[in-house]
Amino acid sequence: VGAVVSDGFISAVSGNAGIFIFLVLLGALVALINKAGGSAAFGEWAAKHIKTKIGASIATFLFGVLIFIDDYFNCLTVGSVMRPVTDKTKISRSKLAYLIDATAAPICMIAPISSWAAAVSSYAPEGVNGITLFCRAIPFNFYSLMTFVFVISLTLMKFDYGPMKLHEMNASKGDLFTSGQIKADSEEETAVVKGKGKVIDLVAPMLVLIFASITCMAAVGGFFSGVDFSTAIGENPTLGLALGAFIALAFAICLYIPRKLMSFKEFMEGVAEGVK
Repeated sequence: VGAVVSDGFISAVSGNAGIFIFLVLLGALVALINKAGGSAAFGEWAAKHIKTKIGASIATFLFGVLIFIDDYFNCLTVGSVMRPVTDKTKISRSKLAYLIDATAAPICMIAPISSWAAAVSSYAPEGVNGITLFCRAIPFNFYSLMTFVFVISLTLMKFDYGPMKLHEMNASKGDLFTSGQIKADSEEETAVVKGKGKVIDLVAPMLVLIFASITCMAAVGGFFSGVDFSTAIGENPTLGLALGAFIALAFAICLYIPRKLMSFKEFMEGVAEGVK
């Protein structure tokens, strides 16, 4: 049993501890953004400017492309932000889920600065720069590239088929779920997204997260000591990502608490909820 735990479980987890910490902190950051009302504010802003189903679908896709740092963070953020917009334009929840899922993983799979790139590059043979290898493989990542083409084509052609066609037909009549539980689900979600936040409460932490993660990955790899950028970010990307998430979380404290969007106690409760 000792050998299984030490040589099996512990050794397997230790190599990806940085990614694990990064994802846990991202969960906390998403929960805090929602708690502060940043997601709701951005969703309300988008709803005022987006009036059509094509516009809402393309906006969901583009927003997903912008959040390239991690696919889980992408799904959680884009889902909470774009849900009011797609509901208003009568896009089914199934179609929203498809748009998010068809953007989140593919964009992270071709983004050199992402948790996916960090994880994949860690499997590169010794002596090979994992990030460089990852970048060279991007043109051959046909799944990601063709998925983007597929999403855009289906959206612009207004074409759906199979079960998705049924969901979209029902959504056009007011049933976003094809389940008959519209009222209960909508009321519950409305209670979750209300807040006093502004658009900046969503945008600023995300920008800090991306900038801090890239900077920390470069710093950990020795970029500021003369190492070239591609080599530096591939040296220990998991540590850089974890440090970047810590910085983004610290920034969120400075952004939310002084403006009384939440108390310190509520902030820590939000962190706990996000970790879960």
